Amino acid sequence: MAGVPEKRRVTLRDVARKAEVSTATVSRVLNGNALVSGATRAKVQAAIDALHFVPSAAARAINSGRTHVVGALVPTLDHAIFSRFLDALEVELAGYGLSLVVATTKEDPDREAERARGLVDIGVEGLIVSGVTRSPVLDALIERWELPVVATSYFDPSYHLPTVGYDNESAARSALGLLQESGHQAIAVYHGPSAGNDRTRARLKAFRNDQQVEFRFCAMPLDVSAASDAARRDFAEPCRTTAVLALSDVLAQGALFGLQALGVSVPGEVSVVGIDDLPSSAATTPALTTVHLPVREMGRRAATALAKWVEDGIRPSPERLDTKVMRASSSLAPPSRIMRERGL
Repeated sequence: MAGVPEKRRVTLRDVARKAEVSTATVSRVLNGNALVSGATRAKVQAAIDALHFVPSAAARAINSGRTHVVGALVPTLDHAIFSRFLDALEVELAGYGLSLVVATTKEDPDREAERARGLVDIGVEGLIVSGVTRSPVLDALIERWELPVVATSYFDPSYHLPTVGYDNESAARSALGLLQESGHQAIAVYHGPSAGNDRTRARLKAFRNDQQVEFRFCAMPLDVSAASDAARRDFAEPCRTTAVLALSDVLAQGALFGLQALGVSVPGEVSVVGIDDLPSSAATTPALTTVHLPVREMGRRAATALAKWVEDGIRPSPERLDTKVMRASSSLAPPSRIMRERGL
């Protein structure tokens, strides 16, 4: 609009001109150089206050060679698991004087490599990534820039990057064990897409070579409505299946809602078990039995590992975090009781 002056960022040169000193002197004041006299320091500070000058992070990075910024690449922000993880990660990194920039990958290795390239271009000093499946393009980028990178949500001591996470196969085996101990022999397994998700693939390994249970696997998008639709389809008519084991609490909750829409009693007619231990799972009716994944602790541990690598050059060792069964008997019953409820 004509007549409106262009808004311009106040620069170091503007402060120097107003304080009638050199730009080098202003820089010394900002850096706390003890050689600047008290009178000069006061004059520069008065100019800074008058002009509302805020030092440029980009300029500081040029002078110091440091941005104090790290990046996190996560599959999505539309999932409570990643929200809790990122919250803990950001808080812990702040304690080390590091800022966090986040980008999403949609479980696509090529997109992950592209987003990583963008983060490197803005000067991140390290990365947090999810899982252990990488594009060769990203691996080459990491090697070229000698970039500290920590992989999370997966534990693999043989992986070429340090991993901080849990054993996904073991977590799924724990959930399966709950149902087997109760006597379930026909189980529907609800899981998200596995093509681009090594965590899901690892969880599915828990069901290999088990001849004692009849499994029915159902892949679906990782959202509540997809699992609800699957449950309404699978249990619309009487069937042998007595339990749903969902490899995510999101899917477990969806299955629960779908069963309730059919008027199917949980756990009277079908037991439901999940994996994640989302806070909302304790508030469902009935509360869900689930396997706790220590995502907040993983965020804190990953932040510490990356910060020490970035700040002190200490490459971290792999860290395995324990999972824990969170039993809620209201969503789990033995098949004998279920069969009685069905009149079988």
